[in-house]
Amino acid sequence: MNLGKWLGLSSFIISCYILWEIRQVLLLVFTAIVFATALNRLVKWLKKFKIRRNFAIVIIVIGIIFLSILFGWLVVPPFLDQFQKLLALFPNVWERLRTNLILLSETQSRFDWLPPPPSLNDLLTRLQPLLTDIFANFFTVFSNSLLIILQLIFIYFLTITMVMAPKKYRYLFLKLFPSFYRKRGEEILTLSEVALGNWLTGVTINCLFIGTLSGLGLLVLQVKLVLVHALLAGLLNFIPNVGPATSVVFPLMVALLDEPWKIWAILIWYFIIQNIESYWLTPTVMAKQVSLLPAVTLMAQIFFARTFGILGLLLALPLAVVAKTWIEEVLFKDILDPWDSIV
Repeated sequence: MNLGKWLGLSSFIISCYILWEIRQVLLLVFTAIVFATALNRLVKWLKKFKIRRNFAIVIIVIGIIFLSILFGWLVVPPFLDQFQKLLALFPNVWERLRTNLILLSETQSRFDWLPPPPSLNDLLTRLQPLLTDIFANFFTVFSNSLLIILQLIFIYFLTITMVMAPKKYRYLFLKLFPSFYRKRGEEILTLSEVALGNWLTGVTINCLFIGTLSGLGLLVLQVKLVLVHALLAGLLNFIPNVGPATSVVFPLMVALLDEPWKIWAILIWYFIIQNIESYWLTPTVMAKQVSLLPAVTLMAQIFFARTFGILGLLLALPLAVVAKTWIEEVLFKDILDPWDSIV
């Protein structure tokens, strides 16, 4: 290779290294892009009523602040109170499980064909490495509260600036492409924005649906701490695969201490909700969303969680939606598909 090619290759390698080193900052920027996409969709909706863009942004920001204050006033205090009570139940739940294991051990002679249950010491030995990792990661994420606050402020202001002048940031991003590909890059950006907006709309409806039905079912079953269970079910549904399985653990803990027969009722109710969401709601509200195979979704969660940590797990789906759009348009349509005509 000549000197120019060596310089180009070296610049590419250096650029990749720099991007890898600032990957956490890039993830915060992508978070702001997700929020900006949601706000921009609301702005476009308000513009249909002949409202100027700047006024529409002010209305939306004031509305978000008002709803946040209302939510913090009406919902957050009872939620925190119930969440503290839920945490206080952990020792009682562990003691009940321990009692059940002891009873099972005493009656084991009647069921010799069953394998013996593990002892409490065995369970603690097996769970100790996992619990150590969980608490270590928890401490790592939440140890520096000031850094988290600064990151939230950074995301907030970046979101507002992007919504105020989206075309300027779009043009700045397109400058990174060769001149002959900028028009095509503009088209792919539009497709990515549409896919991301459809995903945001669909996942919001799904979370509200799951949270509402979970709360109603637990209210009928008279399970304690309904508010915290419903909110956790709705919020954790944002994380596919992991979220729904995690959300059912908390009401099961309460049912174990209250009336054990409710455990089966809760499992059946959550199973019904998830099936309604999977086979009816999702195909209905996400008909225009970029479809992702379950295996692809799971691999995306593992990859982004491994690469970016907890924030990567939370943003695995929007990252996968945008990545899928670019891979389909650039790799398949623009690179691989034309090969047939060349041959």
